Amino acid sequence: MPSVGDGKVSAAVQPRPEDYGYDLDRALQSVVGLRATMPRDAFTAETLGTERAGHGVLIRESGLILTVGYLITEADQIWLHLADGRAIAGTTIGFDQATGFGLVQALGPVDLPILPFGNSGAVALGDKVVMGGAGGRKRSVAACVVGKQEFAGYWEYVLDEAIFTAPSHPNWGGTALIGARGELLGIGSLQLEASTGNDINMVVPIDLLKPILDDLLSSGGRRGPARPWLGMYVADADQKLVVMGLANRGPAQRAKIDTGDVVVAVNGVPVESLADLFRKIWATGDAGVDVPVTVLRDQRALDITVKSADRATFLKTPRMH
Repeated sequence: MPSVGDGKVSAAVQPRPEDYGYDLDRALQSVVGLRATMPRDAFTAETLGTERAGHGVLIRESGLILTVGYLITEADQIWLHLADGRAIAGTTIGFDQATGFGLVQALGPVDLPILPFGNSGAVALGDKVVMGGAGGRKRSVAACVVGKQEFAGYWEYVLDEAIFTAPSHPNWGGTALIGARGELLGIGSLQLEASTGNDINMVVPIDLLKPILDDLLSSGGRRGPARPWLGMYVADADQKLVVMGLANRGPAQRAKIDTGDVVVAVNGVPVESLADLFRKIWATGDAGVDVPVTVLRDQRALDITVKSADRATFLKTPRMH
C-alpha cells in the first residue's frame, strides 16, 4: 500500500510552475494526505492491511474529499493532513465498487482551494498533466498521458477506458490527475508495469464520478441493484484465466472453486478475456443470482454453480463520527 511518508518525488520529475498556464502551487493545495485505520477483523484487512495511506482531493468548499476507495474501505478512523500543516479527522461518506471512487467528509473547516472537475473524455495521448500528491511540488510528478484503454483488475473490476500516465507517481493512491487548466481529470488508483518495463499510473477518469456523485452523497453508494460478486481473484496467465486466490468465506470458496482452476465459460458461453469474464458474470443478473461457471481442473471440465453475493454485505459499515 502506498504511503505518503515514503519520501519525496525525484527532483527530475517534479513539476515546475513556469511550465503550466495556471497557478500550480494553488492547485496542489487542494491535495491532502489521507491516513486510515481498519479493524483487525475487517474483511479487507487480509488483502489491504489495517493501516492505509495515500491522498485525497478537495472537491467542495464544505470539506468533501475525493479519493480512491480502497484507502477508506471499512475505515474506523480517517485523518486528513492538509497543505497548511493541519490534521483533522474525516469520515467516510460513500464508496462505489464499480469505479473505485471514495468520498470522505472533513470534520472541521478546511479553508483551502478546491479543484474543479474537468472533462476526462477530452484527454488525449501526449497531453501534459500533473499527478498531484499531498505536500506540493516536491511530492508531485510532471507526467503525460500515455494511454486510454480498457482496464480489468483481478478483484472483479473493469473500466471501459482508464487513463494511463508516465512517469509514475511512486505514492499513487488517491493522487490528483490535474489537466492543462488546473482542473481535476481523475484519481490515481494503481502503479503498473508497462510493456516497455517502465512503471505507469492507472487513473480513474473523473467523468465516471459525475453521474453517481449525488447517489454517493445521499446514500453512500450508487442506487439500484448491486452486481453479482463471486469473490475469486483471477489473473490472465499465459492466455488462461487462472484463479489465483479466493475471498475468505466468499461465494466462490463456498462453491468449492479452487485456486489453480482455469475459468473457461460463464453460463455455457466461453470467456475471452478478464474483462469479458467479469462482464459475463455481471450479465447473469443482480447480486444473489446463481452464476454457472465452467472451470478446467486437472484436465477435466467441471460445471460449478456459484450463488453470487453483494460484495458490500461482507464489509464493515463505516463508523460515523
